[in-house]
Amino acid sequence: MNQNIGTTVAIVEDDRNFRATLESYLNKAAGYHCAGTFGSAEEALKLIPRLLPEVVLMDLHLPNMSGVDCTRALKELCPTVQILILTVYTDNERIFGALKAGANGYLLKRADPADILLAIQEVKQGGAPMSSQIARLVVRSFRDTQRSVPDTAENLSQGEERILQQLSKGYSNKEIADRLSISVNTVRSHLRNIYDKLHVRSRAEAILKILPGSNPLAK
Repeated sequence: MNQNIGTTVAIVEDDRNFRATLESYLNKAAGYHCAGTFGSAEEALKLIPRLLPEVVLMDLHLPNMSGVDCTRALKELCPTVQILILTVYTDNERIFGALKAGANGYLLKRADPADILLAIQEVKQGGAPMSSQIARLVVRSFRDTQRSVPDTAENLSQGEERILQQLSKGYSNKEIADRLSISVNTVRSHLRNIYDKLHVRSRAEAILKILPGSNPLAK
């Protein structure tokens, strides 16, 4: 991959006008390059594994296969690709469904274009960006579980629990390190232990493992 073209991004969006607007904005922004645009999940699943962009902007409302199902299938095909949901939906079922499927962040389409660019960089660097409204819903659900820690999380150490709390707020590894006064390598070590103990593969799955109604993630 040519390193001079900047962060490579693919767009999965069925609205032709919005798709074209996003593509134009990305290609005009310094340090970004639109690697491809797709109007359906089926087209995306066929071509994105060949292009291997760093980040995918994924709509949830797609013809035939949904964005949630596309996210799940794409994560199986390309585990390293970071998927950022970009949608109008704010209901818990779709939010948690997308995160359970492997999405790395969740933004609303009304977000400022500059915020979308920042979110692309954040998700590329290991963060879990979310629109403020979405983050509040996730944090509220997380807080509701803290009175009674489920069995799946009872083996976490105190340090790992602190990391998990920071994850739920969408902080990147560096931000977590700064907030807890530890090194980034220590954060990464804790994350590996958390993933192993919770039997998950991503930050979003780790958070959702201890959220209400997240039992489908259990092995």
